[in-house]
Amino acid sequence: MAQVIKGLERGLRVLQALQMQPDSSLHDLYLVTAISKPSLLRILHTLTRAGVVTRRLGDGCYRIGSTLSHPQSRREHRDRIAEAAAPVLERLCTRVSWPSDLMVPAGDHMEIRETNRTRSPFLLQQERIGWPVNWLNSGVGRAYLAYCLPAERQRIVALLISSKKPEDRLAREPERLNAILANVRTLGYATRDSAHVGGYYGGPPHADGLLAIAVPLRDGRRVIGSINMLWLRTAFTIEAFAARYLPDLEAAATEIVTALHKRRR
Repeated sequence: MAQVIKGLERGLRVLQALQMQPDSSLHDLYLVTAISKPSLLRILHTLTRAGVVTRRLGDGCYRIGSTLSHPQSRREHRDRIAEAAAPVLERLCTRVSWPSDLMVPAGDHMEIRETNRTRSPFLLQQERIGWPVNWLNSGVGRAYLAYCLPAERQRIVALLISSKKPEDRLAREPERLNAILANVRTLGYATRDSAHVGGYYGGPPHADGLLAIAVPLRDGRRVIGSINMLWLRTAFTIEAFAARYLPDLEAAATEIVTALHKRRR
């Protein structure tokens, strides 16, 4: 009888668990596989180094890597962007300390797919992976809309026109919205709606004491997402912060798109 390779067998059990339950914590995998946590960590480290498994910055959850996932799924496409962005966002936070989030389109809202807030020394509000983000009043939404193809922008705005949410009212004010997006293109970055001091993550605006600048992830003529950088509103004006940190944010956006292209090869 052929001998079973125990390490390989346990590694396959971990992969099967991740296929059944994507985005699993170490404890989730322990419950499903009954493999001890120290052994799980060794297996996951090996699989991560091979690119078969990835770990998110935002919550530490594990998932099947892009080398094994289906490339045509919209969800997998979003996760591929997040996977490419994670090491870039980690390096960005190490360099500048202020946190950043990655957002991608998700119909009538954007969605947070990765964040380095857990790596930042500044204790800012923690946002969850998967939370919805308003298109029209958030910096990330405005950065995306300002640079995406006109046909895509029209589709998104048309989707929001019938919304009953107060934060989507701007969709019914085309002149004002177009002026805001033109200003984003002039400045090279987007900011939150100046009428509110608060975030647009996870629901209606809420006071979080933060300001943000955002830039798009431009892949040729297309835009595939946006990233921001946030800070305590008492620390800098928007203009002072942008003068100091915008080059770092723009460089990170370019690096994420480059990393995504490398993963497609």
